[in-house]
Formats: sequence, C-alpha cells, structure tokens
Amino acid sequence: MTAKASHQIATDNHHLQRILDATHHNPFEYLGSHQDAKTKRWQVRVFIPTAEQVWLNNGKNWQPMQQAHAQGLFIYESDNPISTPAPLQVQPKGQTSRYETLDVYGFDSTVSADDLYLFAEGRFYQAYNTLGAVPMQVNGVAGVRFAVWAPNASRVSVVGNFNQWDGRIHAMRVIGSTGVWELFIPHLTEHDLYKFEIRNREHGYVMLKADPYGRAFEPRPGTANRICHSEYTWQDDGWLQQRQQHDWLHAPFNCYEVHLGSWQRDPNGHFMGYRAMAEALIPHLLEMGYTHIELLPIAEHPLNESWGYQVTGYFAPTQRYGSPDDLKYFIDRCHAANIGVILDWVPGHFPKDDWALARFDGTALYEHADPRLGEHMDWGTYIFNYGRNEVRSFLLSNAYYWLQEFHIDGLRVDAVASMLYLDYSRKDGEWLPNVYGGRENLDVIEFLKQLNMMVGERFPGALTIAEESTAWPAVSRPVYAGGLGFSMKWNMGWMNDVLTYMQLDPVYRQYHHNRLTFGQMYAYSENFVLPFSHDEVVHGKKSLLEKMPGDDWQKFANLRLLMTLQMTMPGKKLNFMGNEIAQRREWRVNQSLDWHLLEDTAAEHDMHRGIQRVCKDLNWLYRQQSALHAHDFDAQGFQWIDCEDAAQSILSYVRRGKDHSFVIILLNFTPVPRHQYRLGVPQSGYYQELFNSDAACYGGSNVGNGSGCPSDPVPWMNQPASISLNLPPLGGVILQLQ
Repeated sequence: MTAKASHQIATDNHHLQRILDATHHNPFEYLGSHQDAKTKRWQVRVFIPTAEQVWLNNGKNWQPMQQAHAQGLFIYESDNPISTPAPLQVQPKGQTSRYETLDVYGFDSTVSADDLYLFAEGRFYQAYNTLGAVPMQVNGVAGVRFAVWAPNASRVSVVGNFNQWDGRIHAMRVIGSTGVWELFIPHLTEHDLYKFEIRNREHGYVMLKADPYGRAFEPRPGTANRICHSEYTWQDDGWLQQRQQHDWLHAPFNCYEVHLGSWQRDPNGHFMGYRAMAEALIPHLLEMGYTHIELLPIAEHPLNESWGYQVTGYFAPTQRYGSPDDLKYFIDRCHAANIGVILDWVPGHFPKDDWALARFDGTALYEHADPRLGEHMDWGTYIFNYGRNEVRSFLLSNAYYWLQEFHIDGLRVDAVASMLYLDYSRKDGEWLPNVYGGRENLDVIEFLKQLNMMVGERFPGALTIAEESTAWPAVSRPVYAGGLGFSMKWNMGWMNDVLTYMQLDPVYRQYHHNRLTFGQMYAYSENFVLPFSHDEVVHGKKSLLEKMPGDDWQKFANLRLLMTLQMTMPGKKLNFMGNEIAQRREWRVNQSLDWHLLEDTAAEHDMHRGIQRVCKDLNWLYRQQSALHAHDFDAQGFQWIDCEDAAQSILSYVRRGKDHSFVIILLNFTPVPRHQYRLGVPQSGYYQELFNSDAACYGGSNVGNGSGCPSDPVPWMNQPASISLNLPPLGGVILQLQ
C-alpha cells in the first residue's frame, strides 16, 4: 500500500470517527457524493443510524448501498457520477418500514455572503430571514433551511421529532469563519419540533438549545421550537398608508396597557386566544375611546409571573394565546378599528434558562462574561453585550421583525435606564466604567440611536417609547440633534409626584402643593407620556383606588379627580387595564380583571360604573378637544391661571389648541366644596361646563354649575376677566368659552 493510499484511509477513518462521535464541524466534507482524486471513482456516503439497509437511486434504478459501519454508515461506489439530479434519493429501511427521502448533504449552501457580512457588521435588519428555521425551496425541493450563530461550537446539529432527537443525523456545516452553521432539511412539516444540539469546542459540553430566531414554540412546559410558516393575508394597507402621514406629535395618543392573559379569561378560567381577544377587547377599546393598545411582552416566556419580561423566544409570539397568524389577525382587527398597537419590547436583559440564550454555545455569547457588565443582580438575568455586532443584528432585526411581519405600530422599550447606566443598581466595585472612566454605557447609546434611526427610516409613523426614569438628556430628541431618537418617553417623575400627593390625607396636601406644579418645570424638555402603568398596581403598592385616602366616597372622588388631572395635563396618556373600572385589588397575572364590579346593582358597584364612565367621557373629550392634545409637547399649549393656591389645594390652568381654541381646568384637591370661587379667565363670554368629575352620573355629589356661567368684567389672577363658580369637593371641572 502506497503512502498516499494509507493517508487517504487514515483521512477517511478520521472523518468517519468524527461523524460517529458527532464532532464533525463540516460533515459535507465526508458525507454526500465525492470523487476520489486518485482513482476517479465516485463514492456516495450516507449516515443513517436507524437504517438496517439503504438503497440509492443512481439515475437508472435503485441500487443497494453497502453498510460500511455498524452504526449506520452506508457507501455506494461507481466509476461514473450519479446521473440523477442533486440531491440524491435514498431509501432507508428500518425495523418496520422502508421510506424514500433525500440526502441532506446534497444541497448547496443558500446563505449569502452579503447577509453574513451585514450580520457581522451589526446592520443586518432582516437577520430572521437568514438565521433560524426558514421554510424555502432548494433545487425545487420544499424544506427548511436552518442557520444558527455559534462561533465557539465544534459541532452543531439540528435535532427534532423528525430524527429521534439524535444529534448524529443532521449535523450542520460551519460557513467559513463566520460562526454561522447551516443545513437544509427537506420535507419538514409546519408542526415539526426542533432544537439545536451544540458541542462546545473548549470543554466539549453538549447543550440542547432553543433557536434564538425561532418563530414558534411547542405548548408549555415544552421548550422546543416549532417549524412555522405564515399564510396570513393582511387587510390593513389603508391603515399603514395613513400611519405614514399621521402627525402623531399633535394628535391624541391615549394608550390602554394590557396583559392579554389576565384582561379576561374564558368561563373555565383558561386563556382567551388572540382571535377571541379581538372579539372581546377591541369593542371595549372602541367604546372607551382609546387610540392605542400597549401589549405587555408577548414574546415567548416560560413563567406567567414574569409578566412576559423574561423572554426566551424573542421572535416567537407566545403560544399561550394561539399561533403567530392568530396574533396577526388580532392586530389586523385593531387596525380596522383605527386602534394602534404598541408592543412592550425587552432588549435590556434575558433570563438564565439553560435551554435558551444564556451561555448559548457554552460561552458568554449574547451576554458579557464579566458579571460586572453581564448580570442584573436585582432581576437574576443576563445583560446583552451591545458592543458585539452580531448581538446588535439580533436585537435590531427583532425590532424590525415585529414592525415588518406583525405590523406593530410602535415599540415601548423596557428598562432603558438600566441599559444606559453601567452602575445601575450597583455598589462601588460591582461595575466597570467605560473607556473614558464614566458610568454611561457607550455601546447602548449607539445601539439605541441605531434602533431609532432604523425605525424612523424604515417604518415612517411607527413610534418608539422609552421607559426611562432618570434625567438622561434628550431621550426623545432626534439623533441628528444629539438625542437618543425616541419618539416619546414615560414621565416617571410626574407619575411619582402625583401619586405621592394623591395618597396624602387632603388636610396635608397644602404642604406638598409643589408635587403638582413642579412637573411644569421640565414638562417640555422631552416628549412625555403620563403613565399609570402595571408597575403602580402590584407588589403591595395597591390599586389606584386603594391608594386614595379617606372613606369609600372620598376614594372614588379622589380617583375621578386623579383621572381628570392626568387627562388634562400636557403629555400623551397611558393607563393600565383595571384602572378604568376602579379595581380594588392589585393586579394578579393569573386571574381575570374583576369585571363583576360593573355588573352588580348595588350602590357600591354604581361607583365602579361611575369611574368607567368618567374615564370614557374624559377619553372622548381628550380626543375631540384640540386644546387637550395638540400641544402636549409645547409650552404654548399650557398656561397657569393659578398654581399658588396651596392653602385651598386648588389648581387652575388653560390648555390651548392649534386652532386657537382653549379650555380651562379647575381642580379642587380637598373635600371642601368652594362656592362662588372666583377664577380669572383669558376672555370675556359665557363659559360652558364641559365636564364635572363630581356629577351624579359618575357617583359624585353633583356640585356644579349647570350649563355654565358668564364672565364678569372683573380682572382676576392676572386675567382680563373672571367668573364666579361652584367648585366641587375632590372634583375637577373643564370649561370652554361658547
């Protein structure tokens, strides 16, 4: 035997052993059809551990293959190339059946070099069409192309119910030095389950991982991905075209924040599906007058109690409520009803579940290895490594995916403050400064700017909203002007000040009057949303109603007053579900809202119906009155009449619209009615009472001014005229010049 022949045998044995051991980084080098460089003979090798015999179609007939190894290697040799078109047809026979299939190692790579370049650059906005499980046709054969980024793996395999979860059968090939592994598997069906089996190159550990780009999961408690192909036909072209022209800066934005699993359950206490929610929830939104709905995170997550914020499937709508196409139906129906859909998006951290993103290829791939950069100690989660280009491609393409594939109208970005600050919730020695010695996360700043520019350029009219609780400057200012580029920012300072004030006994409120007025010092530094969110009605904080002081009548009156304040102050609006019915208990994620509060005929339940009607009337008034929304972000839309009446705990101000219209708001934060209260007004005339939170139909004491009151030629409060009116206890009124 010549030295070359011995070398070839050794090489073949080396390849074979790596195939048998499931350690081969590119099984295409050995399996499939190959020509011997010396003998020029053709050899076809297939590895099917479950087969007892295998036949090959050589283009003329079926020929038996020789079993070259007991563990499942079969070989066919010929002097001529196989004349049947690639890929090769084989017929394995197991213990019970003989079936026909195609050799997966006969398909060429379908991942383009351009896509891989963009991915490595951190600019691949549609990475989900390359990575993950993508149904497609190759050489006229329908199947699924799998691709996954695992640069520190020595071997990656696709395993699933179609190959008995055996990592030896469908080993993938790595594409050059990109760290991306790829394999096309023909004839998989819509509902086949799969994962990636990954062997780390350094320590040899084998891990079973869900697909980071997987678009669907099996039902809980299983954690496998499901092959998914959408067949949904959208009907919202008109909505999307209108959205591009929508002047959201000057339009009403009143958002209803919803957790789909606990808004309402079916009669058996089970989840309602996306389609059922469309039939139940959308009519509620329409009747109440909300312009948008914000969905708490609906990407796949294993634990209900995380509220969706511990994401394990960033590209997969949770199967709790149905399929991805079911979710598209829900969004489509919202758009048909002229309701925008905002998605709560979580790019700040991810859980440590060992089957998901954490230590994905055996190393800190999506996260930082150093816990001073890579772990949220408070939440027990990992922090994304925003400086790694492939991670940015993952996150940016995820945002693109929801906007493009699900027609989402905006992203509410969770926990932005925790992303921006390297020392967020950390003590000295528990964090690392940036290259300039500061505490700002420079990689996050660039990521957020890139995100917001992408959304603005690719999805005109779509919004990005930051949950950012600090004084970080210019969060909602354009990137070209030095800002982060968000459309809007939650005003957490206003929310905390107002709720702290409202929880005080009215006798003490006069000493804390500045909590109501201080917000105007910075109200126009950002495009603010005034939020009463889910975070304010959990963890012992009590519901909005139970935060209010006093007896039951005062609690409801205070809540009506609080809603009046929110809906008339500058800023867009957000309320969590249950606020609009004055839910008494805190929100419980595994239980429906207490809709029975609206059904009973008892007097107490009249009060709950009164709150619902207050919210409904304020919502519609906010939408209909330009003065209440046109200049939410502009100081010209607001003017104090009197912000200094702390002794009586009274506020009065003017809101102005683009059409020179205006309304006057007068709020009394004590249970003492103020009769014949003189209020300065900017113009003479008759002032109609548009709204009174103390009206009898809301459950109030009905102290008011009937149809309205005329002005007197008496200058007052630095205004040219004034009116004398009755100001209800713990009540607010809205007046308009007729």
